[in-house]
Amino acid sequence: MTRFRVFALIALAGGILLAYFVWTTQADPTSAYRFKLGLDLAGGTELVYKADMSQTPPNERAGALSALQGVIERRVNLFGVAEPLVQTEQANALTGTTEDRLIVDLPGVTNIKAAVAALGQTPTLEFKLATTTTVGTTTQVTYIPTGLTGRYLASAALQFGSGATAGLAAPQVLLNFNSAGAALFEKITSQHVGQTLAIFLDGQPISEPVIQEAIPGGQATITGNFTATAARDLVRNLNFGALPVPITLESSSSVGPTLGAAAIKAGVGAGIIGFAIVALFMIAWYRLPGLIAAVALAEYLAFMLAVIKVIPVTLTASGIAGLIISVGMAVDANVLIFERTKEELREGKGPREAVHIGFARAWTAIRDGHLTMLISGVILFWLGTSIVQGFALVFVLGVLASFVSAVSLSRVFLLAIVPEQKSGIWRFLLASGISHF
Repeated sequence: MTRFRVFALIALAGGILLAYFVWTTQADPTSAYRFKLGLDLAGGTELVYKADMSQTPPNERAGALSALQGVIERRVNLFGVAEPLVQTEQANALTGTTEDRLIVDLPGVTNIKAAVAALGQTPTLEFKLATTTTVGTTTQVTYIPTGLTGRYLASAALQFGSGATAGLAAPQVLLNFNSAGAALFEKITSQHVGQTLAIFLDGQPISEPVIQEAIPGGQATITGNFTATAARDLVRNLNFGALPVPITLESSSSVGPTLGAAAIKAGVGAGIIGFAIVALFMIAWYRLPGLIAAVALAEYLAFMLAVIKVIPVTLTASGIAGLIISVGMAVDANVLIFERTKEELREGKGPREAVHIGFARAWTAIRDGHLTMLISGVILFWLGTSIVQGFALVFVLGVLASFVSAVSLSRVFLLAIVPEQKSGIWRFLLASGISHF
């Protein structure tokens, strides 16, 4: 019994320290461990874009999507938004058709039009070979993608060349490719000398120069009919990041800070009320074991909140729901244990022996129940959207923590207190409901 009492004291001290950590870090506005809130709680704008991969080879799509994410992240960071989040996902995986999406979260930005307009300034740059075909007497020009896109662009600069009108210097845009882009550009120009290599920006040709010779070194010059202002804006946008693939806005949503604060208040209130009702029921029905279960649940919550702060996990309204549901899983495990223990007590076994046997008999049911919940949570996180993933992540963490809470903490606390024999007040404390031994 002494060993279990030492473990119980250590567990209680650890729970108190965790609760203190959660409380003090949240009370300090400058703490790095304050809860990181999602848009639905903190307020802001979420934009969901669809990436058009129709012209991208299947083996290059993962790289293109990653490059797209990096470009948008650099672009968003220029807005001065605090802690923006840019993530990618593949939707409709179960239907056999995949759709690549880009999700942009902008905390504190509630003007959707301004956010869309700002992101929309980022151009899609492509280089295509022009070919001429004649059908009957009609000549048609078609453009063939070369694979050279904005993902290979390292930088852009403004320069002025000789102008054709009144001796004025014509603005030009100098492009510098990265090493992979330089090699691809040299290959294209060396294999297609004499052909037109059209430069497309946002799907529109802005220049159609003829390849005179192979161009090594990774530099190209755009000499469209630019004004100085247009050329300067183009250089600025290209340096912000040319998109490797086209994107279209699928949906947008905005949450005001007032609504976010109301969601926090409602979620926290629901959690406190739910925990209080569960704890009171457990104490009223299972008496001493119920009280121990309530203490173990409190430690579970302190541990979960600390984990959410330290990782950190972006906390959303759906995440709070996942946390509350995982509390129910922990309670369910305790109920199984206490019912098995009660059966052993009714057969005349001593309290400590009954606790040992009760935990052993409940183990398989607890293990299988938590395993099925973990499988469900992993599938939700794997296939779900960002909102579902927020729920699934907290739910999975909660199921793991509740498993430890029910199997370890409750057992240690019970074995640290219960005596070998049930007599006197112990007959009442170890009974449940309206029964007694």
